[in-house]
Amino acid sequence: MTSTSTFDVTRPFDGALLDTLPTTDEAAAMAALETAYGLHSNRSGWLEASRRIQILERFAQLVEGQADSLARQAAGEGGKPLKDSRVEIARAIDGVRVAIREISELHGREITMGLTASSAGRFAHTYREPRGVVLAISAFNHPFNLIIHQVITALAAGCPVLVKPALSTPLSCRSVVDLLEQAGLPEGWCQLLLSDNDVTEKLVTDTRVAFLTFIGSARVGWHLRSKLAPGAACALEHGGVAPVIVDASADIDDSIPLLTRGAFYHAGQVCVSVQRIYLQREIAEEFTGKLLAAVAELKTGDPLDASTDVGPLIRPQEVERVDSWVKQAVEAGAELLCGGRKISDTTYEPSVLRDPPDDALLSTQEIFGPVVALYTYDDLDEAIARANAPDVFFQASVFTRDLETALSVSRRLKGMAVMVNDHTAFRVDWMPFGGHRQSGLGMGGIGHTMREMTLERMVVFRSKGL
Repeated sequence: MTSTSTFDVTRPFDGALLDTLPTTDEAAAMAALETAYGLHSNRSGWLEASRRIQILERFAQLVEGQADSLARQAAGEGGKPLKDSRVEIARAIDGVRVAIREISELHGREITMGLTASSAGRFAHTYREPRGVVLAISAFNHPFNLIIHQVITALAAGCPVLVKPALSTPLSCRSVVDLLEQAGLPEGWCQLLLSDNDVTEKLVTDTRVAFLTFIGSARVGWHLRSKLAPGAACALEHGGVAPVIVDASADIDDSIPLLTRGAFYHAGQVCVSVQRIYLQREIAEEFTGKLLAAVAELKTGDPLDASTDVGPLIRPQEVERVDSWVKQAVEAGAELLCGGRKISDTTYEPSVLRDPPDDALLSTQEIFGPVVALYTYDDLDEAIARANAPDVFFQASVFTRDLETALSVSRRLKGMAVMVNDHTAFRVDWMPFGGHRQSGLGMGGIGHTMREMTLERMVVFRSKGL
């Protein structure tokens, strides 16, 4: 990777300099793409499944051995509290092991012949092979684990991969690439690109890219998809405005810690973070009081402090934006129940608002900050309609102890996954995960992603002996 320019990586909490890295210029990026394309074009040089398993097993062991330092690195550059970053690294290790197991599932199937006279005397089967060069463009909010989801899946599927992390959080990605090299991954199979937007877009448009995996904003994701070369496949993971419906039968004491966690984990900077909670009127006051008490216990501050619950936003501009959204909602009639102020240039107080207008930014767009809105409803059909109003389609949830309500609401909420008696940010890495409409394209989850990164091809034998 060559460059004539550099950029600084700083801590979002206090702006402290962590590292200065070279940017990847266009010539270096295109050379990396040519290397990756050459590796895929040379079929005899593909990594056999047993080799991939061996490399990934060694990689998981290396990550496990450096888990604490990797967690501190991720917390420092991304701002997620240390205790949550430790969970992220542990989850990443599990994710690698899921990918190893899923390699055995990258197989084909027999296609039945002989069902018509024209298909007699034939035997057909399919098999899976790597699709080609994967270009992975990642986000800041899970700087280690998102790379696992985009890079390890590509390698497990047998594809060479170019990875462009968020330039605010490149250190964790660099560690993944370095550890893969230490684990025995041959040169060129995973290359780190620290390119600017113009260079990245040129990569996206190149015919040598077979698959784009993008995690980030809908505006950027759909734009990049429009630039893909004909025949290239993609997976887009954007955000949501995750709704929760709580009915009168719900176990409120059980729901409060779950929804507090779902709303304020990583300062709300999660694509499926709880943002809108619809409360049946008869339990609204009890629920609100208990939620406010739970929020008051949250500690906001330095993510490297083990007692911190809510860290900084990724950059000061985001603090200003979140504050402006909250002020807009209050000016339009919402009641501010707690928070609503900047603690510093980098941190925002966990905030709860009641009944912002349905057309407020807080009600219609992803805030990506430590803010949750409460709405009161009388009619369940009305609550479902309001929850479904934004043109997003990611994860949602309903809290109820009534079976009929659980069955009905879980089918009628627009989430691609609907949780019953759990928060909207629940996820395990072997389940399907993804958005629809403005929330994204294609289904993630490690096994699902690996299958997307392969082609299913078919061979048909005609034989006189069949």
